[in-house]
Amino acid sequence: MFVGTWNVGGKSPHDGLNLKDWLKSPAPADIYVLGFQEIVPLNAGNVLGAEDNGPAAKWLSLIRQALNGNRSSQAEFSDSPQRELLQSLKPRLSFSDLLSLEDELDQENFDRLLSGSEEGSPSPPSTSGRHMSPVRRRYCLAASKQMVGIFLCVWVREDLRSHVSNLKVSCVGRGIMGYLGNKGSISISMTLHQTTFCFVCTHLTSGEKEGDEVKRNSDVMEILRKTKFSNSSRLLGPSFSPDSILDHDKIIWLGDLNYRLASSCSDMHELLWRNDWQALLEKDQLKIEQRAGRVFKGWEEGNIYFAPTYKYLVNSDHYAVQNSKSKEKRRTPAWCDRILWRGDGLKQIWYLRGESRFSDHRPVYSLFSVQVDVPNRPNRPTVAPTAGLLRPLPASCVAKVQAEEMLLITRAQSCISSAPRF
Repeated sequence: MFVGTWNVGGKSPHDGLNLKDWLKSPAPADIYVLGFQEIVPLNAGNVLGAEDNGPAAKWLSLIRQALNGNRSSQAEFSDSPQRELLQSLKPRLSFSDLLSLEDELDQENFDRLLSGSEEGSPSPPSTSGRHMSPVRRRYCLAASKQMVGIFLCVWVREDLRSHVSNLKVSCVGRGIMGYLGNKGSISISMTLHQTTFCFVCTHLTSGEKEGDEVKRNSDVMEILRKTKFSNSSRLLGPSFSPDSILDHDKIIWLGDLNYRLASSCSDMHELLWRNDWQALLEKDQLKIEQRAGRVFKGWEEGNIYFAPTYKYLVNSDHYAVQNSKSKEKRRTPAWCDRILWRGDGLKQIWYLRGESRFSDHRPVYSLFSVQVDVPNRPNRPTVAPTAGLLRPLPASCVAKVQAEEMLLITRAQSCISSAPRF
């Protein structure tokens, strides 16, 4: 399971934007969970007016191209002089291969294999009894949902379609007046085989003043309290369907959580210059608040070995704090963009950042292997880095979701969409 989050700074993507560097992995994942923040500028028109779906459609198109490739370009390539080279390449390992190799190789060689290093890379062991598949997998959009600038989409392998049920969506606004959608969360619930998943994409309260971390803690608590997935006996799938986020077997929380460095970090410039991320992370508000038990108690996050993801000068590798002549607001660099998880049977393989200069945030992504309970095999859970696609929701359920979201629109006159897009 590939999970990615990116605050794109209110910019609509251009056609030439290549997402392959962000979505890269040593082998194709079975599911891609991609969350965005600020896909539209967070101005009054977008918060209070009609929802602008144009940028979301462009992101979906670019993701589809990155995951499935362009058929016409593939046809041109197949007739090009590189065809012979392509045919000579070794087939890519599947994730089941990688998980087996982790047990067979020492850590250094396994890490080298994951990094894609050619020189000195270990040769894969004999593939007898193990499937090596060079066939390109195809992905389809399972679900997408937009609330003002927050956008969450789930892409899955086509062959998982029949194994997923009970997909539901819930939105919580935490922005203007405490409930408009310029800040808040989109949550998607689904069941794969007999395992329940919840993906929570959030954009929490911004600001680096002392005490702003308390507001972010409050956002998390309110999202956990207010996110509800309505149950209906007419829904397909298992009789049990989780009602809240914490009821799920496996939960991924991703997004621009906006936690900054504590104001007491007086030696920040020196630590930045030395790339001493571990010393800087001692001042990270999220880690401080989590250690104190004030937020995300019982949640996990992988070790961070990458530079702060915010705030960069646009189209630059320089932080905004490093250039006093810039017209952009000066901000203390911070790890605003994070991925956390909760639940047994989730094993993180990667936790990295991308290097696109498209916005003032760097994208962040993580790779997980996921243990899934398969029907009729209660004692033999299958290890598969997957999540899945949904069956179409009955009209009665869609109407119910629409009615619940219309209540938010009536109360807040926000531009929260009144229906999920599948």
